[in-house]
Amino acid sequence: MTSLALSAIVWIALLGIMSGLMIGCIGIGGVILVPALVFLAGIPIKIAIPAALLAYILSGLVATIVFARAKSIRWGMAIGLCIGATPAAFAGAWAVSAFNRLLLESCLGLLTFLSGLNSLRTQKLVEDAHPEVSNGVLLTVGGVTGFLSSLTGTGGPLVLVPIMISMSVPVLTAVGLSQAIQLPVAVAATLGNILYGKLDLALGGVLAASLTVGSWYGAKLAHVVPRTLLRRIVSVVLLLIGAFILVNVGWRLVG
Repeated sequence: MTSLALSAIVWIALLGIMSGLMIGCIGIGGVILVPALVFLAGIPIKIAIPAALLAYILSGLVATIVFARAKSIRWGMAIGLCIGATPAAFAGAWAVSAFNRLLLESCLGLLTFLSGLNSLRTQKLVEDAHPEVSNGVLLTVGGVTGFLSSLTGTGGPLVLVPIMISMSVPVLTAVGLSQAIQLPVAVAATLGNILYGKLDLALGGVLAASLTVGSWYGAKLAHVVPRTLLRRIVSVVLLLIGAFILVNVGWRLVG
């Protein structure tokens, strides 16, 4: 895609703003972007994933600044996560270029569905505990997050937030860490996509601008509104999107 029609720009920008709001507020939202680009806008998945990851560079930087100013990022944990995530994200970019399109869509659908299920099953959001996590665990979690985020174009928060919450990390802290990890994941994955894949600068630019606007306001909302109801709504949406993608892939495999 070398150029975008005005109607396409408006539609893609709306998707970006919605996704950015969810990413900034609750750390889950990037997962709706790639499926929407693929299944609603008709953009090939190997074009949509690199463009989304390019867009996460700017939006991740903005959201990180907002959370850092609010002192909602535990930098000791963030550094370990980022060190593990950066090389893994680069490897994930190579995997995008090498993997079959249906396999990529299957991974995206499964990750979406499981993330929704995990969030829906989270009954108690711990806000006061601050568990200590070893450097080895942080590196491992960062590596898993970086690879899966780069492979599916979800940017980092979708994978990291459920993992952190399952480890009894406070939800606001988990979201803050997910913003911090988003930037190195996006940078490393974009470098990999430049080398191995196809990077659509026009699409990436529209997504970057709209995601940044959404992430800015979403990060502000994260500090002033209850997140329990929002998480449950998003969980249901993720379950539906994940099921739709998996059914669509299965239909094409048997068709």
